[in-house]
Amino acid sequence: MRKKVILYKAIPLQERKRLDEIFDVTYFDSIDDSNRDAFFTALAETDGIIGSSVEMSSNVLNKAPRLKAASTISVGTDQYDLDYLAKRNIPLMHTPDILNETTADTIFTLIMCTARRAIELSNMVREGRWIKSIGEEQYGTDVHGKTLGIIGMGRIGYAIAKRAHFGFNMPIHYSNRSQNEVAENDLNATYMNMETLLKTSDFICVMAPLTAQTKHLIGEKEFALMKESAIFINGSRGKVIDESALIDALTRGSIRAAGLDVFDIEPLPANSPLCKLDNAVLFPHIGSATAETRLNMVACAVDNLIRALNGDLSKNCANKHLFNR
Repeated sequence: MRKKVILYKAIPLQERKRLDEIFDVTYFDSIDDSNRDAFFTALAETDGIIGSSVEMSSNVLNKAPRLKAASTISVGTDQYDLDYLAKRNIPLMHTPDILNETTADTIFTLIMCTARRAIELSNMVREGRWIKSIGEEQYGTDVHGKTLGIIGMGRIGYAIAKRAHFGFNMPIHYSNRSQNEVAENDLNATYMNMETLLKTSDFICVMAPLTAQTKHLIGEKEFALMKESAIFINGSRGKVIDESALIDALTRGSIRAAGLDVFDIEPLPANSPLCKLDNAVLFPHIGSATAETRLNMVACAVDNLIRALNGDLSKNCANKHLFNR
């Protein structure tokens, strides 16, 4: 008998066909109030689930007593409780490596847009307010040669640092749970505590995963440590920062600007104070959003689920280290 799988996100047809060839698939293009009951009913008999952008709490997964594997179409795993899954010996598969370079491109776009005030000045042109040569009040700031501080020197952090070092001759400061010798050897990166990094960096980029320990990692105290000329970038998860503290820092001018690809609430409400700030560049969570990378992520997630349901956890299992503790 073929295993039963729930697909809870719209994916390219060729990847859906691969699932259909192997599994008995129940498909939801998303989960909302209109289909939540049907989703819960399907969970009761499913062996595997695959998708993204839906919180899969223990209360939800308790409705799936037969569940043997979950595959998220993302590198982040914060939609799942890894400890809960491990207690049930359910592997959570994810898609590391595939999106590193694309996400680093996005983060560096945020760095450039904030430094050169690209969105603000583009709007000035579009709205007919460019009537003379710009003056000092519209000047941006250089990127080359400035110090980049990265909080979370993982795969994506390294890819960002590589661009900064080789492309813009930027000294690299970083804070991480452990030292990254590759970054130190290849990019001359300097390991330091977060307080020192915040005080000394011109650009501060947060790439830490969202965990209980990193929620509101950056708040009022941390923004107060930054230079007034500092530019803050968040490409991790919205809840890693205290958004109200960031809004206050931007409004008071205690930091120069911020570039954000993630937010506390997504989509960002149109009435958010961030939308009124010229010194905030806002992207709609597009870190990995290129056609090539998103297709590769889906293909990887499908491969991951197939392998996991066949008992192969040798690659891309996010919680294998928690099993049988």
